[in-house]
Amino acid sequence: MDKRISRKDEHIQLALGHPDIEVSDFDSIHLIHQSLPECDVKDVKLNTRINSINLNTPIYINAMTGGSKWSQEINEKLAIVARETDSAMAVGSTHAALKSNQLKETYSVVRNIYKGPLFSNVGADVPVEFAKRAVDFLQADALQIHVNAPQELIMPEGNRIFSNWLSHIESIVNEIDVPIIVKEVGFGMSRETMLKLKSVGVTTIDVSGSGGTNFIHIENERRTLKDFSYMKGWGQTTAISLLESKGTGLEVLASGGIRNPLDALKCMVLGAQAVGISRPILLKVENEGIEDAIKYINDFNEHLIILLTMSGKTCIQDLTSINYILKGDVWSWYQQRNENMGWNT
Repeated sequence: MDKRISRKDEHIQLALGHPDIEVSDFDSIHLIHQSLPECDVKDVKLNTRINSINLNTPIYINAMTGGSKWSQEINEKLAIVARETDSAMAVGSTHAALKSNQLKETYSVVRNIYKGPLFSNVGADVPVEFAKRAVDFLQADALQIHVNAPQELIMPEGNRIFSNWLSHIESIVNEIDVPIIVKEVGFGMSRETMLKLKSVGVTTIDVSGSGGTNFIHIENERRTLKDFSYMKGWGQTTAISLLESKGTGLEVLASGGIRNPLDALKCMVLGAQAVGISRPILLKVENEGIEDAIKYINDFNEHLIILLTMSGKTCIQDLTSINYILKGDVWSWYQQRNENMGWNT
């Protein structure tokens, strides 16, 4: 079996068996309850936008896989779920398809089934021509550029060259017509990173913080000695990353460790336009089936409508006006970063 195909299947297997995170920084964000919502459930709308793309729900199926027979089967299931729930969807890194035409169908199966908002996906190491092909063969509405330095460094066969990433991102932003989303892969983003991305023309980011699938853990499990286990706590959580994004002027998406609709609501209170979910949906389609995955997303959205009503808000755009209290380590982080960097948020 081709090493890249084998790695794709290993990633899926390790993601399915990934340990759940019991403690979350979302628990350190307390939304202040107001006893008079002054709105009705029937008036709540979940529609939002990512750049120029209209979404009927803020919950989207985030990048997972592609590049092997098993991943093709999963992408087919996910595409059905996206179609039946009217959710945007991203495919996993398309590098395998860009290097082998035989693997294109493992991704294009999504577009064959699902005609809604679809995001293609490449790494920051690819040249513009690769990025264009990744958009074209999927007829994608947007392109995610994933930045995953910790994963690459722990991966035995991973990339070791990162000095050209920012210039590659700038070239892609300047030469590709669809919206660009720069996406972390579970290690969160700092304000310094966000401002560097903004300086080269990036307008939309997915902070993808720690707390969900940990690719240091996954790649360390693939190492013979498993000698990087001490690095599993690396990075910023999604909650922290959203705080880091305040005042940057960037359009922000959130993913990483979203356990329930309340976590998603808190992401949007902190400024996220939409919220990506990966592993919980993967677990549903693989362990329980497509119908249960569809129910999971539909129930998630129904709960969001209830939570928005409870908060006295009828649209996603108004959620940033909800007052909240930061507790524990999250409050400590915010105070120290504010003091050290002079945040005015």
